[in-house]
Formats: sequence, structure tokens, C-alpha cells
Amino acid sequence: MNFYTDNDKLSFYLHHPEMAQVAAVKEHDFAEHGNHPEAPANSEAAVKQYDAVMTLLGDIAGDVIAPNAADVDAQGPSLENGRVTYAPGTRQNLDTLIQSGLYGMTLQRRYNGLNFPRVAAVMAAEIIARADVGFATLWGLQDCADTIQQFASEELKQKYLPRIYQGATCSMDLTEPDAGSDLQSVRLKATFDEAANCWRLNGVKRFITNGDADLHLVLARSEEGTNDGRGLSYFLFDRADGGMTVRRIENKMGIKGSPTAELQFTNAPCHLIGERRLGLIKYVMSLMNGARLGVGAQSIGLCEAACREAEAYAASREQFGKPIERFIPVQDMLTAMRARTDGARSLMYETARYVDLAETSKAASRTADILTPLVKLTASEFANRNAYDCIQVHGGSGFMKEYACERLYRDARILSIYEGTSQLQVVAAIKGIANGAYLKLIEQYDSRLREALATDNKQAHTILSMLGEAVDAYRQLYDAASSQGSTDDLFEHTARSLAESLARIIMGYLLLLDSLRDESFMASSRYWAEQSLSYIAGALTLTRSRLR
Repeated sequence: MNFYTDNDKLSFYLHHPEMAQVAAVKEHDFAEHGNHPEAPANSEAAVKQYDAVMTLLGDIAGDVIAPNAADVDAQGPSLENGRVTYAPGTRQNLDTLIQSGLYGMTLQRRYNGLNFPRVAAVMAAEIIARADVGFATLWGLQDCADTIQQFASEELKQKYLPRIYQGATCSMDLTEPDAGSDLQSVRLKATFDEAANCWRLNGVKRFITNGDADLHLVLARSEEGTNDGRGLSYFLFDRADGGMTVRRIENKMGIKGSPTAELQFTNAPCHLIGERRLGLIKYVMSLMNGARLGVGAQSIGLCEAACREAEAYAASREQFGKPIERFIPVQDMLTAMRARTDGARSLMYETARYVDLAETSKAASRTADILTPLVKLTASEFANRNAYDCIQVHGGSGFMKEYACERLYRDARILSIYEGTSQLQVVAAIKGIANGAYLKLIEQYDSRLREALATDNKQAHTILSMLGEAVDAYRQLYDAASSQGSTDDLFEHTARSLAESLARIIMGYLLLLDSLRDESFMASSRYWAEQSLSYIAGALTLTRSRLR
């Protein structure tokens, strides 16, 4: 199977009309650094190159990674003498991708990368996650290269970025036993060794994905006497330099192929990334935005896998003399699963395009910032619901380990937790809610649709009218929630309802825009228009009851 070519919707987004502009932005750096012999001649050639790489990746996902997933889940990594050994299937996955030249996807060509845009990178993550979400976490950590490329010295870039293209594994070491989401509380210490002319790390990191990686980006406290984010800096640690051991591998519910480790740093030599004191407030925040989009892609890959498992089972399983897909309650579940997948995917690729365009546009950067938490929130929650419904479609069989949906259910649970819980995504969205940025974006979508829709497209106009009603209902919800005064009150009462309402409305608009090029999206657009109205009505009733 090819996990790219068997899904027409991926090609739909890779060949989006705005991809020409996205490709042009990615090739812009050659004006300064000189053309590369592998650079495409134009934007159209660049998109064809993306398409060819996705086709190759789809083959590997379908023929190598997916068949390995069950064994990797059963075997997992092992720990001996402070070093981690991957499961055999994980090692095969990595070696196949490295030999195919698919690492360093977003690195510039002067560092031997493919210079691909974020749209292509998240699509690759989605394809791999459909095959195995646990392995997708390892693949996604090559995004650490973006931080090195953006903020490190040229000397560090030249030394380490080509290694990532060659397959050096990465990790971002943020969390500690007493500093989970509260990264300002990080205590791992970084001190400058004047005799050796290098920084050294001492302390413990916990819950580190791919903790025995070759290259680590480590958040550490570099400033004596500080206890907040202003005392933290960011460092690059090379495992080959010594000074770090793996104390244990966590025994997890899901994504078992991905080693989650506790690390001990003892006078470990490292390099400062960028400037001191900016580790959390600048560099980690940048990395986390990319990571959240990556988790969104993982979530959509799992959504797609769950849809396909449920659809295939419902078509083959007969009860009362007919396939269960013909029973209305099962049809309703399958429709909802597909609509969640379509909606989250449309939102993700819209966000990824804005991330790419943000390199040359401040307006695009602002839009990318407000959409990213909605992607992570929505896609991860949908993945959990799709995995749940997939088991429900399977009935008792879904509870058994020989069916993939049991693994999907366990793997899905982490998606709404790591790289910022769903609750933290709501916190990240509250500014855009309070200043009206989301509503301004929705107004732009509405205007584009009213200009583009043919007058005889009655179904599309009906959906657009429903979305307009949902926006009006959202304004009522916002007014009710903000009637107590401050933004803090707004958050306390119903911030999550507001964020999820906006996500539903935006997905409805985006899918309706997508239906202008492919009518098959219209059913999912209508689903989200209807869901927006019903969801907001319930949230409004609950909010008003709270405020009495």
C-alpha cells in the first residue's frame, strides 16, 4: 500500500492554489546564498518535487512502517548500561528512511536538507503517523533542526545540521520531575567551564521522548540566583561527547516504540544556542509551536487510520444478515469520524500554509500563531474520539489486541497531553478570543465564500447561512461569558467552549472553501456547520446557568 497515493485528500492539499506562493517563499533564500544544483526551476517544479517525495514516503509507510507497528508495540525499546536500544522494527524504519534520503526535510540545501515547506513536513508526519504514531514521534523530532538552523551560530549549523540529514536522532529535553508544563521551574544547571571553554550541564530531565538521541536541545538554568524563565538558556548537547546516561525508560500506556526516558547529566559539555536568558521565552516557544503542529499531524494520521479500520470492519462484518455499515447508528459514527478527520486536516494545512508564508509576512505570522493552538486542541481530541469510535464499531473484537484499533486507542491518549495539554491550548487561544482575531479571520473566509459561490449552488449557500448563524450564536456565547468583566473571568467561565466553538466554525468555513475545488468536502462542511450550531447552543445554556 502507498499511504500517500491512496488518499486523494493529501494530494488535494499539496496542490492547493497557494502552494505556488509557499514554494516561492521557501526558495527565496537562494538570492542570498546562491542557487543549488538540486533547486527546482520554479514553484511548479518544487510542488512536483514535494509530490514525488510524498509518494516515496507513502511507499515506506505502507510497506515498512505499518507492517512493523504491531511488533514494535509488543517489543518496545530496551535499556542496558545507561543506553537505549530500539526495537528491531524501529531500527528498520529509521534505516529505510535514512537510506532513502528523507531526513532533514525542512533544512536548507546548503546543509544538505530538502528545503521543504512546513506543509510538506506535516504531511510527511501525517503519513507516518497513520502507519505508527509511536514512530512518528521519533520522526517528528528532526524538527529540532529548525531551531538550530534559526538560532544557532553558523559554526554549530555547519557541524550539526548535515548530521541530521544523515540520520542523527534528536530530542528536546525540557521536562523535569518538578517542572512539567511549568517550564519556568526548570532546575537543571548550566555552568560555564572557563578552563575547557564550554558549558556543562548537571541535573535530571524526565519524560524525554527519544531520550538517548544523538543530539539534544536542553533547557537549563544558566543564571545564578534566578527562579523564573528569564534565567533559562538553551543548549545543544552531543551524546558522543559523554556526560549523560539514561536512568530508566518509562513503561507507558501507548506509543511504546518511542523510548521515553529519564536522563542524568553529569558535567556534560554542551554549546549555547543563541543568547543567554532567551531559552524559554524565545527558543523553546518557537520550537513548541512547531511541535504542536507536528502533534496535530500525528493526530490526523491516527484519525485517518481509525477511519479506515472502522470502515473496513463495518463493510465486512455482517449481523442480522447484512453488513453493519448499513445500520444507521454505525453510519452515523462513520460519518462523524470522517468529518472529524476532514475538518482537522483542513485546519492543519491552512495553518501550515500560514506558517510557511510567515517567513515574509507579519500578518501571516499572526494568523499562524492563533491557529496553531486550535489545530493541536482539535486534532488531538478528535484522534481520541475516533479511536474510541473505531473500537465501538468493532464491538468486542475491538477490545482484542489482534485488531489494530486497540493499539490506536492506547496511542491516541498521549496526543492531547504532550507538547501542551488541551487545557494549555485553550490558554494559548484566549488572547485571540479576547481581541477578536479569530472573528476577523472568520469574516475573511465568509467574504471569500460570498464572492466565490455561484448563485445556483443552493446547498453551499445553505451551509454558508448556517455558518453565519453559528457566528451570531458564538457572539452571544462570548457576550454571556464576558459579562463578568475581565479576561480572567472569561477564561474561568467558558474559555474552552469558546475555543472549541471557533474551531468548529473555522473548519466549516475551510471545508466549504475546499468544496469549491472538490465537492466531496461539502458533506463534512455541512456536518461542522450543524455541529457548530448545536455545540454553541449547549455551551450558551450552560454558561447562562453558571452566571445566574
